[in-house]
Amino acid sequence: MQTAVTGERTPVEPPYEVSAIRRADAPSGTAGGSWHEYVISFEGSDSIQGLKSGSMQAVRSAVNDMVAQLNERHLGKRGRVNLVPTPRKK
Repeated sequence: MQTAVTGERTPVEPPYEVSAIRRADAPSGTAGGSWHEYVISFEGSDSIQGLKSGSMQAVRSAVNDMVAQLNERHLGKRGRVNLVPTPRKK
């Protein structure tokens, strides 16, 4: 995207971002362990909430990977077109 005044490119804000990751109690019916609740926001209005087990570092890494994949899907994969030519009829 370009600004009208300067013509410089401005970075596109990703629509999905990590809002919060915090320690949580284990879901009912599961064994103890270390659980974390995460919140992923979409353009500031909608959110995705979930629980994941593991250390804070492992959960943060997994949630950041999820956000990267969601943003890639939302923005579309550019430059990955695989064209296969079809044979011509004679």
